[in-house]
Amino acid sequence: MSRNGLTVTMVFLAESANYGEGVGNITTLKKMSRGSYEQYSYISRQAMRYSLVQQLEWDKTPVDGKSGVVQFAPSATIAEYPEIDLFGYMKTTSKDGDKKGGAATRSAVVRLSNAIALEPYQSDLEFLNNMGMAARNNLENGIAQSEIHRSYYSYTVSIDLDCIGVDGEIEIPQNEKAERVKTLLDGIHYLYRDIKGRRENLSPLFLIGGRYKRKNPFFENRIKVNKNRMNTETLVELLNEDPDIKENTYCGVVKGIFDNDAELKEKLHSETVGETFQHLKEEVEAYYGESN
Repeated sequence: MSRNGLTVTMVFLAESANYGEGVGNITTLKKMSRGSYEQYSYISRQAMRYSLVQQLEWDKTPVDGKSGVVQFAPSATIAEYPEIDLFGYMKTTSKDGDKKGGAATRSAVVRLSNAIALEPYQSDLEFLNNMGMAARNNLENGIAQSEIHRSYYSYTVSIDLDCIGVDGEIEIPQNEKAERVKTLLDGIHYLYRDIKGRRENLSPLFLIGGRYKRKNPFFENRIKVNKNRMNTETLVELLNEDPDIKENTYCGVVKGIFDNDAELKEKLHSETVGETFQHLKEEVEAYYGESN
């Protein structure tokens, strides 16, 4: 069985990086609740995808609204546009002016999870005003409130390597497939998010993953941080479940962030984040080299 599934789970530190619907003069964070009634802020997979595609300058795929819905243009193909190759599409073709024409779809072959906080939201609020501008002309000062949350976040990226660059009769060369995936990994490595006048660094402080026979996001929902320590035992247990997982997993961590650095190095054989991304790119090159 070919090792055609690449998955990597990452942890980064960020502050208030995705807002939802506001209530009155309060801007609310996107949040979800657990059975303990604790709330956890999250950054939606759509927001993560938007930032990633924009920074990679893959947001050039043409769109149109002739079908009555804004979609990718029917003329756009995966050969020219990495965005729809990796993240899929839905394209509707109208017939004789009928808006209910046929539809062509492609499922995403790169799947992102939501980036979910690893520490609960504590109802912190920031009070805002426009005093600086109001004082220029002796005007009334407006007051607003914004929910804020600084936390570690975890998310997972899963890639079907055998589906990259293949769509019906279209297939791009192997080296181009490899370059697209390696470019994506570079984008994830240095990802950031612009929001409310801030630029949040989403570059991972910790990551674990590799190329496997099963296309399973093994490490999703397995990451916890307690008192600034990673839950190494859970990850070690998972690695020992299957030789394929144990032999093909890489782990990277930024030194000096987590309090159990030494344990991560001893039990997970962690390296630097840069070295780990390099291993993943070498795995991508090996896969598409094997497929020639």
